[in-house]
Amino acid sequence: MESSNNSGLPSGLNCLQRNFPCNRGSGRYYNFGIKCGGPEIKSSDGIVFERDNEILGPASYFVTDTNRWAVRNVGYFVGNNNPQYTKKSSSQFTNTLDSELFQTARISASSLRYYGLGLENGNYTVSLQFAEIQIDDSTTWQSLGRRIFDIYVQGNRVFKDFNILKEAGGSSRQAVRKDITAQVSENYLEIHLFWAGKGTCCIPFQGTYGPLISAISATPNFKPSVSNKPPSSSKNRTGLIVGVIVGVGVVSSLFLAAFFIFGRKPKTNEDEELQGIGVRPYTFNYAELKSATEDFNLANKLGEGGFGPVYKGKLNDGRIIAVKQLSVASRQGKSQFDTEIATISAVQHRNLVKLHGCCIEADQRLLVYEYLENKSLDQALFGKGSLNLNWQTRYDICLGVARGLAYLHEESRLRIVHRDVKASNILLDSGLIPKISDFGLARLYDDTKTHISTRVAGTIGYLAPEYAMRGHLTEKTDVFAFGVVALEVVSGRPNSDLSLEGEKMYLLEWTIPMQRPSMSRVVAMLSGDTEVSRVTSKPGYLTGWKFDDTTSSMSDQATRAADTSNNTTSTSTSMVADVDNLPEKATKPMLHNILG
Repeated sequence: MESSNNSGLPSGLNCLQRNFPCNRGSGRYYNFGIKCGGPEIKSSDGIVFERDNEILGPASYFVTDTNRWAVRNVGYFVGNNNPQYTKKSSSQFTNTLDSELFQTARISASSLRYYGLGLENGNYTVSLQFAEIQIDDSTTWQSLGRRIFDIYVQGNRVFKDFNILKEAGGSSRQAVRKDITAQVSENYLEIHLFWAGKGTCCIPFQGTYGPLISAISATPNFKPSVSNKPPSSSKNRTGLIVGVIVGVGVVSSLFLAAFFIFGRKPKTNEDEELQGIGVRPYTFNYAELKSATEDFNLANKLGEGGFGPVYKGKLNDGRIIAVKQLSVASRQGKSQFDTEIATISAVQHRNLVKLHGCCIEADQRLLVYEYLENKSLDQALFGKGSLNLNWQTRYDICLGVARGLAYLHEESRLRIVHRDVKASNILLDSGLIPKISDFGLARLYDDTKTHISTRVAGTIGYLAPEYAMRGHLTEKTDVFAFGVVALEVVSGRPNSDLSLEGEKMYLLEWTIPMQRPSMSRVVAMLSGDTEVSRVTSKPGYLTGWKFDDTTSSMSDQATRAADTSNNTTSTSTSMVADVDNLPEKATKPMLHNILG
């Protein structure tokens, strides 16, 4: 926190006094985001949720160094000798594109208040996001706990007896979001979560009660007129200005002298960033790509990728391209940008998207790909202007994706696991040939390892259970995701549809996804070169989910794939399904052709 000021109080505490005196008047900020109980995260829609992992006690507060927002906690958990005011979970959450956002939460025994400070006056949309990570949804007594609290915004009670589990339909792994419109008239916004003594107190363990929240954000419903930047220090400003002027003069003289004496070009960002890449991609200049996309005109926007928008463009030589632009503020995106360049530059295959080159200038990071006329597979299957894909085409798409993955796993000089195989990351060219794209999460590992233990990344609905639960990453993770994509292709519906009831809601409830072959064996089955075994029993999706992954090397795996006569009972693909229970839009004849 900043040092004391004229009030005699630390500046952070001073900002929480009556009338919230910091940055009053026109205000300084027009938004904020808070990752309650956890580190800074950038969401899929570009909102930066600042860290809120300070250790707070039963009567404590925290104000950011920039005086942008604050949190205050009051209350002591009865009967709990080791009270904790933040909680963590490794679960993956549904009903959200940002599962990581819900893996931490801040809790309170009585009263939890968040403040937006120094805001420009006007109407704001306040988004409150929750997921119950203490009380589970099992069938045991531990699920009997009830967390009930009230929510106030700007002093008005907007939710009475709020129950996260109830709002999530009884699921402890489903995200809940509530949007409220609030008026800021005196440069501050107050969000108050208050336990009024309702619900249970001690289930599943002592002190499980009180408000819990995962994330908060506020965005303006008006055109802002303030800077949204934190104030700079005014101390020693005169000396600073003099020092800067003198310093700039000296440095400029030295630089000019060095330039004329040595005439050497300093290392650029591009040189540094591409230094570790084996096969350097072609580099475009920013002006060229800006012109190709008509200054990144929204009319040319194709969609939003993993770390930024994608635009259609036309180069001077007539080539049509797709330009993926990294968001300037994205930290995670920069890492994915580097990974994507390194991975896609090292591999080439008919069923992998082709990288034309990249651009690294100042803070600009762009990737330039071949333009694929029919966009992504999920748009072709489920979009408003979805394509009329006949069953032969759907079969060819499955086979092409399988071949692309088999190349990554077994045929390229690098052993690559994509980690984010899904319908939206499979693009279709003019001939409806599928091409796997978006390698920002890809991982490399050598043949001597059976798996990598890593932080879970990917997309809910496509995550293999052993990866989601234990972080064990192998090529079988991609095989599972391929099985989900194949089911979506043949059934004509996404892997989850919350508008349906019971088993119909989740596509995987109809399938047996636990026993997975190698991708080369999948290609052989799809091509009709090997028999597809029948499975007579159906295990639960999340029970008994261990599978026998004895892969020690690619050569061993190839040997087992060739030995079809002795391996038919243990290599059933995740595409095996109860054909008679698939929806009418599915193709039963095609399933029979593929599955034997």
